[in-house]
Amino acid sequence: MTHEEILQGLYDHTLVGHAPEVKDLVNQGLADNLDPEKMLYDALIPSLEEVGARFERGDFFVPEMLIAARAMQGALDILRPLLAETGAKPVGTYVMGTVKGDVHDIGKNLVNIMLEGAGFTVYDLGVNVAPEKFVEQVQEHEPDIVGFSAFLTTTMPMFKANINALEKAGIRDHVIVMVGGAPVTQEYADAVGADGYAADASTAVRLAKDLIERKRSAVPA
Repeated sequence: MTHEEILQGLYDHTLVGHAPEVKDLVNQGLADNLDPEKMLYDALIPSLEEVGARFERGDFFVPEMLIAARAMQGALDILRPLLAETGAKPVGTYVMGTVKGDVHDIGKNLVNIMLEGAGFTVYDLGVNVAPEKFVEQVQEHEPDIVGFSAFLTTTMPMFKANINALEKAGIRDHVIVMVGGAPVTQEYADAVGADGYAADASTAVRLAKDLIERKRSAVPA
């Protein structure tokens, strides 16, 4: 196969979530000296962006997004160490977790994979994450963004508790706060003082990039 055929195959198979074929093609590409960055930026990311676009149009649903994201994850598992070696610069750093009292993680995991696929470094804190844990991890990793996920209306007030904890630690102004989850709305995100809210994974990635760009351009060099 030519390099072009490998890239096209990666794009096509990621789009429909054929994980084994995606892994095989990544390995084939590496054996054939195809640049890991080229596979990521010319095939895998564009494919996942197309998945997001189809989801927004209503042509794809959550199951299709999940299987495409899993196929992408398999490729990233192989490519991540190689990309680190080439010094590929991440788009940004993201600390993510489901808030205290909530153990739902499908939405969060999907956003994480989409973020990683888009070139972010993601630290996933898992579920039922206490405000102190968020504070500690933000201090440790110094991310561009911290993301709070909640699936239950009863756990949504934890957004405010987490933001208060960041304020108390004196680090609220150093990090962008994004929130999301099935019952969350833009109005609620505004009310608790979050910087961004996204209703689905592809919007979350786009918004994350946008918020980082805005923050960086606002800071004098």
